Amino acid sequence: MRIVLWSTAIVVLVVLVGVVYEQVGRYRAARDFPAPGKMVDIGGRKIQLDCRGSGSPTVVFEAGLSVDGSLSWSAVQSKVAAHTRACSYSRAGLMWSDASDAPYSARQVAQDLHEALTRAGEHGPFVLVGQSLGGLYATSFTKYFGAEVAGLVLVDPSHPDQVARVAAFMTETRSLRSRIAVWLAWSGLLRAAAPSLLPQAPNQTARDSQAVHAFAPKSMVTQLVESDATDASLAEAGAFRNLGNRPLVVLTSMAPYTEAELRGMKITPEQGKQVQAIWEKLHEDMATWSSRSTHRLLPNAGHDIQFDDPAAVIDAVMSVVETVRADRDNGSH
Repeated sequence: MRIVLWSTAIVVLVVLVGVVYEQVGRYRAARDFPAPGKMVDIGGRKIQLDCRGSGSPTVVFEAGLSVDGSLSWSAVQSKVAAHTRACSYSRAGLMWSDASDAPYSARQVAQDLHEALTRAGEHGPFVLVGQSLGGLYATSFTKYFGAEVAGLVLVDPSHPDQVARVAAFMTETRSLRSRIAVWLAWSGLLRAAAPSLLPQAPNQTARDSQAVHAFAPKSMVTQLVESDATDASLAEAGAFRNLGNRPLVVLTSMAPYTEAELRGMKITPEQGKQVQAIWEKLHEDMATWSSRSTHRLLPNAGHDIQFDDPAAVIDAVMSVVETVRADRDNGSH
């Protein structure tokens, strides 16, 4: 009985230490890493929105399925903001933004972003830039608020048919271990593991990486919710594939998958080549969604092109911005 009591006491003590560690970490995150830009009240909760520069059209960056929020675009935004207005933001529940009680959907993401832009006084025309799943969030925004969208850049975007097309190669990667870690975020476990789970990206500053780690326990809970809703989001976004004649650039990463990526996807190097070939074809299809599109292959960039090859993203964004300006000057749409 004495052993049981001592064991219980030790477990309770460890849990309490972990809870205190997590609460102190959250306090320090808010203190040491204030939100860039401003927090926009969209009706009882706030969305972090960081807008810089001046000029039209306004470029709006949409992050992929990651925990970085607006910091996903840190290697790109300031360069674009030197030429036109440029806004990045963190979706509900990521980084500084408050979580939402609404059911997760692509439409809800679009509505949150539109409300944040409107209440912050940001007006179209917008050029939307979306990476990975953020690409489909960008097309969904176009579906619901198309009158305000003048052009798009899709950075290694998700495709509505991707799950079906690669089903023969891919297996479920959302492991029980990662779910347990997220469920135990309150215990300080994720905070302690964040530096190893989320290594610093190329062209990412040490401070931005530290900010991502500081908010990781909160952001990773949201990331799991987004991940679980991916199939529904793909189906929802896939119902809209007509971007009209808006200028569109699709960027495709073609760097060979790393050993870590192959292990994560549970495929062989040869299967990796086949998956990449399918990925290229899917992006060729997305380029047909607009009558004015360009599809660019980037042989040296991985999935996070905005970090691996930020210049390619900047060039794509500015090419669309210049086309939109030329359309405006010519009185066309």
